[in-house]
Amino acid sequence: MPLFFLLVILLVFPVLEIWLLVELGHRYGAGLLVYLVLIAILGWRLIQDEKSLIIGRLAQTVMQGGTPVKAIFGSAKNLIAGILLIIPGVLSDILAAILLLIPSPKPISGNPKATSRKAANDDVIEGEYRRED
Repeated sequence: MPLFFLLVILLVFPVLEIWLLVELGHRYGAGLLVYLVLIAILGWRLIQDEKSLIIGRLAQTVMQGGTPVKAIFGSAKNLIAGILLIIPGVLSDILAAILLLIPSPKPISGNPKATSRKAANDDVIEGEYRRED
């Protein structure tokens, strides 16, 4: 049964996308074309930026002692959003915006001693005091 719903969604989505593009094309004309071209350029730029940032995120996560899976999933989410922005259509742009608004999980450091070392810095002076009137 879930497979049937998935097939229906995959068949209905392009039909809705084309119908919406035709309706908006009649209403806005060349403005829709300008919008689609600008959004496609932004999607392409997002993919290019994500390609260059993924190696740095993976290296930073591994250096902190965490697992690189969260960095990979965050980058995959942004890559999918970029692909959806390149696809001409308003519904795919809405889905891409929803994906971009979902916050990426922060990598968790696997080394608890590293955080305790940061807390014990040289700026703190420990000692005792007493108040005299």
